Amino acid sequence: MRTDDRGGLSRALHALTARGMGQVLTAAAGLAVMCAVFGFLNPVFFSGRNVGNLLRQIAPILLIGIGQSYVLITGNIDLSIGSVTGMSCMLSATLMTRGMNPWVAAAATVLCCLLVGVLNGGLVAKFNLPPFIATLGTMTIARGIAQIVNNNYNTDSIGQAAEGFRNFFYYGRLGGVFNTIWIAAALWLAFNFLLSRTRLGRHIYATGSNREAARLSGVDVFRTTTAAYMVSSFCSCVVGLIVCATSGMGTMDAGNMYELYAVAASVIGGVSTLGGQGLLLGTVMGASIWGVLQNGLQFAGAPVAIRNIVIGAIVVVSVLLDVLVRSGRRRRKRDAGGEAKA
Repeated sequence: MRTDDRGGLSRALHALTARGMGQVLTAAAGLAVMCAVFGFLNPVFFSGRNVGNLLRQIAPILLIGIGQSYVLITGNIDLSIGSVTGMSCMLSATLMTRGMNPWVAAAATVLCCLLVGVLNGGLVAKFNLPPFIATLGTMTIARGIAQIVNNNYNTDSIGQAAEGFRNFFYYGRLGGVFNTIWIAAALWLAFNFLLSRTRLGRHIYATGSNREAARLSGVDVFRTTTAAYMVSSFCSCVVGLIVCATSGMGTMDAGNMYELYAVAASVIGGVSTLGGQGLLLGTVMGASIWGVLQNGLQFAGAPVAIRNIVIGAIVVVSVLLDVLVRSGRRRRKRDAGGEAKA
């Protein structure tokens, strides 16, 4: 191997390590252990039917996890994810029940949801609102829109005219695999390429690592932050369309708690809540751990409350470990700098 090839490989490995590959491998090991334990407790866990349903259950969590990961890497957070999902479900279903072509209704819904992402980006990056407050406000606004579009009622069935829409987003299969899984895989590939191989991706990491340094280096922080929030809103919108296709109607409470599931998928997979670190491969692991825990504990007969407690505890431990590790790194850098000066 030539020296320049070795140097390129070394730089690539260093970049992956800096962005959280260690946490990804840890999450992957934990996922493997959980699968082995649940498979041992109940052989049905590895049945073809359960694996297919499990993957279809993981797909929406992966999608909202991708959106939250983008935002977290910029050093922000998006609490509007669940409400945008509900808004997408209700808006698309309402338009369909009032005679609009399902695909036109879906396109109009995507545009409306993207506006929420633009609003979030403007409030956070342009007006310097704390992301928790800004997205808490848009969370409430989006939920209000979900409630008002059909006069505070769930919609009727979207009907036979939307059969193609329902098959595309949920019931259909391609090569024996549910379309929902294909959609999640395609969007993961697209957004992973965007994050890892493009200038926008580099700017997202730079903004999360040090916003002011990124700005001084020529990064358009406003555009970068807004783009991250638009990715989040887009992913939430797609999940809302999946929820609509699943139930065949619009429900005002669609997406409840999804913002927490998105955070869980991200941080369990090693995306740092402090910004500047994380890989979408880790989001796959985090979403899979969430799905396997839900599915495996259900097979084990654990009540919903216990499942929520377990997942909540894992999220807290994941964030705590991230904080401790990054604090230790900063302390070692300071110590090394002090020794060098001495």
